[in-house]
Amino acid sequence: MNGFLRSLAPFGAVLLATACSANGGSPSALGAAGQSVPMSSHSTAETKGARYALQPNVRRACFDTRPGYANCLALVRTDAMPNVSGFGPSDLASAYNMPTTGGTGQVVAIVDAFDNPNVTSDLAEYRSNFGLPAANFTKYNQEGQTSGYPEGNSGWGVEIDLDVEMVSAACPNCTIILVEANNNSNSNLGLAVDEAVKLGATVVSNSYSGGGSTESDYDHKGVTILASAGDSGYGISDPADFPSVVAVGGTHLVRGGGGRGWTETVWSGTGGGCSTKTKPKWQHDTGCTFRTANDVAAVADPNTGVAEYDTYGENGWFVVGGTSVSSPYLGGVFGLAGNSTKQDGGKTFYKKKHQTHLYDITSGNDGSCNPSYLCTAGPGYDGPTGWGTPNGTGAF
Repeated sequence: MNGFLRSLAPFGAVLLATACSANGGSPSALGAAGQSVPMSSHSTAETKGARYALQPNVRRACFDTRPGYANCLALVRTDAMPNVSGFGPSDLASAYNMPTTGGTGQVVAIVDAFDNPNVTSDLAEYRSNFGLPAANFTKYNQEGQTSGYPEGNSGWGVEIDLDVEMVSAACPNCTIILVEANNNSNSNLGLAVDEAVKLGATVVSNSYSGGGSTESDYDHKGVTILASAGDSGYGISDPADFPSVVAVGGTHLVRGGGGRGWTETVWSGTGGGCSTKTKPKWQHDTGCTFRTANDVAAVADPNTGVAEYDTYGENGWFVVGGTSVSSPYLGGVFGLAGNSTKQDGGKTFYKKKHQTHLYDITSGNDGSCNPSYLCTAGPGYDGPTGWGTPNGTGAF
């Protein structure tokens, strides 16, 4: 992998799997070992068995149980990891057959909570290390101002750096804007999405999930809005379960195998499956009478994660995973393709002409369920990875 980093943290480096999840109003509740357990009685899907649980050497970076607030689900690797690296932009471009040009003038927004005061310099270091041009980047508060930012939060700071760096990895020439919500409440995060659209973004990525979000905040004509599926295994919640949103699942990606030169399977921690939201007319699977997620996927497994640089919550370079990798990376792919204003959320990937430009993931699962396609990969559509992962930008 192209994981050589100019400055490597020799010991005590951390491996993070990030996404942020709201607990208030969510169709899930915390169960044993911290995993999220589906509580919905509306789905036709039956779930069985244990869901994805933390490994003994992993801890959560932050935890917020207040109703109506998003909870950072950063998973921190606690064992010492010398010479940590991770997939860089060229690795991901190789894995997903990405072009080397494109994206100029495309505005991709990231929405997160709180402030990372070091994001501009951290992003500059990431891009410089991997030979990317200087970023066209602006940070805003949720009122669209370039001052008066929210209070800082180191856990969300890791999320913020990861998100802008993943957009950069996919689309170095895109214009990137970060809109920081005043805090991690569902209402403020929704307002920040609305503000990102007002600021001219045609792609908006959201690396958090939960319940109680307002659907209209994530439904803007001519804007592609993506959301991470979550990192607790089978189950899906707001905003990834909204029909207007591209629900992004996660995969386990390793170099080698097949004509592609990479092997990709379901990451067992990815969210996905049968939701409680109205099934859109363009979705025709019969095992779920409601909105089924996901639509598409990309790398997320922290054990084969990506390189991140953060100096606010961490000490420089480390490796990170979670569907907080896959959503902003695919946001950058939409920017690279330059077609975001012409696409239609998750419906985009239900067009056969787009499916020919995706790698069909046919192995792995994120839990146990009935019918099995909602949690187990196979030929064609499945819940964990949707229609597949990018093979170039043709599907975007």
